[in-house]
Amino acid sequence: MARPRWYAPLTALAGGLAAGLVHPPFGLLPGLLGFSLILLRLETIQAPKPLRQAFFLGWLAGLGYFGISTWWIGEPFLVDVALYGWMAPFAIVLMGGGLALFWGLAALAYRALRPRSAWKVLVFAGVFAAAEWLRGHVLTGFPWNLVGESWRAGSAPSQAAAVVGAYGLSWITLALAAAPAILMLPVRRLAQAGVMVAAGIGLTALYAGGAGRLAAAAQETYAKDAPIIRVVQANIDQKDKWKPENLDLVFSAYEELTARPGTRRPDVVIWPEGALPAVIDEIIAAGSPYAPRLRDAIQPGQTLLMGANRAEPDGKGGYRYFNTLVAFRRDAQALRVGGYYDKHRLVPFGEFMPLGDIAGRLGIRSLVHMEEDFTAGPPSRPLVVPGMPAVQPLICYEALFPGLGSGGERAAWILNVSNDAWFGRTSGPWQHLNIASYRAIEQGLPIVRSTPTGVSAVIDAQGRVLPGATLGLGQFGVIDARLPAPAAPTLYSRFGDGPFAGLLALSALAWLAGRRRRPRPLAE
Repeated sequence: MARPRWYAPLTALAGGLAAGLVHPPFGLLPGLLGFSLILLRLETIQAPKPLRQAFFLGWLAGLGYFGISTWWIGEPFLVDVALYGWMAPFAIVLMGGGLALFWGLAALAYRALRPRSAWKVLVFAGVFAAAEWLRGHVLTGFPWNLVGESWRAGSAPSQAAAVVGAYGLSWITLALAAAPAILMLPVRRLAQAGVMVAAGIGLTALYAGGAGRLAAAAQETYAKDAPIIRVVQANIDQKDKWKPENLDLVFSAYEELTARPGTRRPDVVIWPEGALPAVIDEIIAAGSPYAPRLRDAIQPGQTLLMGANRAEPDGKGGYRYFNTLVAFRRDAQALRVGGYYDKHRLVPFGEFMPLGDIAGRLGIRSLVHMEEDFTAGPPSRPLVVPGMPAVQPLICYEALFPGLGSGGERAAWILNVSNDAWFGRTSGPWQHLNIASYRAIEQGLPIVRSTPTGVSAVIDAQGRVLPGATLGLGQFGVIDARLPAPAAPTLYSRFGDGPFAGLLALSALAWLAGRRRRPRPLAE
């Protein structure tokens, strides 16, 4: 029986929506079956121009997935509703629709390849995982909510990222989630049975292997000299933060929390990205009323890691601005700069404007709260400061990228400072926490996450949030926790996306194997 013309587009959109609901805060794992629905739609196209239809269906599926995943992108425009509120709907549509183009291209490639037999499940996984990799690299990349990050970080399946990374786990997830579709396609029953048995074995191995890794780390150990970390979350609303008259109020909030009594004195105190609404050079300048207050905020022997905006002369009469993590070390006499890290990967349209002149005329530049674009720092590197283990900083957006900061000397922990206050009480901060936790799994390093309004957390090397070490959205307070120990270097930290490349090669071999078989007509 012929189905109405709207049936295929609607079900493709539904498949993407279902898959998007797997990510936080929803966590609906059955939604992964949406990929089976997407595969079925691509296999049953009967339009006069199948490639065009495949692209459209893949784009619709992506629109559903990314609409669920990135709707929070409109929230920054509501910080100043009068000026920017009208942009919010356009930002949501452009973000979701733009990212969906990658899935449209993946669907087009799948249909053009026309894989045969049961091997088509692996080809589907290959083209969509490749699209996810492209999404993380093209035009600086935006790998938000990769398919492989559907599993809750710290769960058994998520541990596979320690071997194949988030992109490789995307391939595995797509293959497992698309496998049930084979039962609805005109494929030999023996082949159908083989696919389902292989999927069952794969799913069992995913859970069993991850459970084994978690069991090996069940008794969390700490180095004898592991520092006590204090994460400060002052709950400063983004709408109030950048009002000049509120600088003293903001500073006082961080002072109060930094000095709050605890069971043990912290060795390291952490303030989030852009903690103070001022350039740090002005805060610590001679004669600044805040310089002695910042010195007295910490005690001799303590280290303050603070997200800040930094400026330096450009040699042409102007300044270059950096989004920076500054390390202050207090000794008996004074507060000294122990080192700093300048953000390497900047946010397009947030920290620099690809079309700067046009953005200035439209007034969009003021969203950055800086006179000029930020300048990118050198490639990520560990920050070594006396009195604490070497740390790999990842500032906000940088925590989205698998492998960032994995080259060179290995740090003992990762610090992700972020200003998620831009995204209010939406799903964005919870998703960002899950995404950042995957960097811990991939590198085998604990990660400390500090934000001004939540979600702040201390996470072990397996991606698990430590009990009681979370400050949710809108909470005012501190987290005091001993820094968890690093795990042994992971396969991913050694070989990067090499295993993922091997999985893509497996998809290519599956396509070649399928071409050796004669195609069977589609069932009516």
